[in-house]
This record gives sequence, structure tokens and C-alpha cells, in this order.
Amino acid sequence: RMRVLALDTTARALSAAVVEDHDVRAERVGDTLRSHAERLPGALFEVVADAKIELAAIDLFAVAAGPGSFTGLRIGIATMQGLAFVTGKRIVAVSALDALAHAAAHDAVEGSLVAAWIDAHRRDVFAALYRVGAAAPFSRGRIVAVDAASVGDPAAILARWKTVPDVFIGSGAQQYLDLIAARAPGARVLDAPPLAGVVGRVAVDCAR
Repeated sequence: RMRVLALDTTARALSAAVVEDHDVRAERVGDTLRSHAERLPGALFEVVADAKIELAAIDLFAVAAGPGSFTGLRIGIATMQGLAFVTGKRIVAVSALDALAHAAAHDAVEGSLVAAWIDAHRRDVFAALYRVGAAAPFSRGRIVAVDAASVGDPAAILARWKTVPDVFIGSGAQQYLDLIAARAPGARVLDAPPLAGVVGRVAVDCAR
């Protein structure tokens, strides 16, 4: 049994979760009106309390490693590194794009193409394209990168991809719904879920 404390600070809405193996025992989403610095590390202690365990019972720390807000990433990674150091436990970093793809792939058909898009502002997106594999959800073989992470104009990224994705997920996909409807008719567009629980489940497999 592995217990993971996971954190995502790539977006304004911080999320924290306690994962036991592949089950989310507790998850919290922070108030977007307060900064990450104001909410950490308190949000982590709160979600540990929600899971009815002690911090000492955590086996692994997991953090979303971007792309995303530089300030949010710096605070989130530093907080988790500090907790890992103090407790003498391991830390695993998980790409936010990978986490989004895992969330979309959870109930997707094998062979489907998943596009993870995060709003990079200035009319750009952070993007990566994945194919859904036959492996178990949240395991390393569940998603296979077809086009590595990049940042750029969403229309140019779609033009570069030779095959139209079946599913889009993330804040960038929500930002460019009209473009997706025009260039990828029939594709599903999913809201980005709180990522901490996904980051924690992916980290379990990464740590083994």
C-alpha cells in the first residue's frame, strides 16, 4: 500500500489530494481569490486531516511540474521539496500535460488521440498529443506521446498535427472552443478536473 500526498499549483485553483494506491482518499480545491503562498502549506495539512491520517503516514510526495504559472510552480515545488526533506520521503514530479491526458484517457477507447492544451496566454497554448494505450488507467503505458510538449499558436499546432484528436482537455481547450469546433468537428472537449488526484495516481506507478 502506498500513500501519496499530491499537489497541483499550475493553475489559479490550487488542488491537493491524498491518494492510496489508485484511490483518492481526499481532495481539496483552493479558493482562487487567495494566492498559493497564502494557502500553502495549510491546504496540504487540511487534506491530510480529511484523509484521517498523519503526515508521517505519507510514503511519497507528488507535484505537478508544469507547464503553468511560474510563481505557482515555484511555490508548489518548493513546498513539496521541503516536506519531502523534513520527512525523509521521496518526491515525484508529474507533467501537468501528462496528468490532463491521463484524466481524459481514464474512460477513453484504446487508440484514441488525446490533446492536452493549457492556456499559455498571449494567444498561445502549451500542447501535447497522446495516443491511449492498452495499459491500466494512470499507469505509464496508458498514454503514449505522439507529439511532445510545445508552446505556440493553437491553429498552427492543429495544422502541424496530421491526425485530428478525438478528445481535447484543459484550460487551453476551453479557451479555443470555436477553433476546435471548426478544425476538429466531432471532437469531445473536456473540462480540466482538479489535477492533484490524477498527479497522485500517476505518481504511484512512477515510483514503483
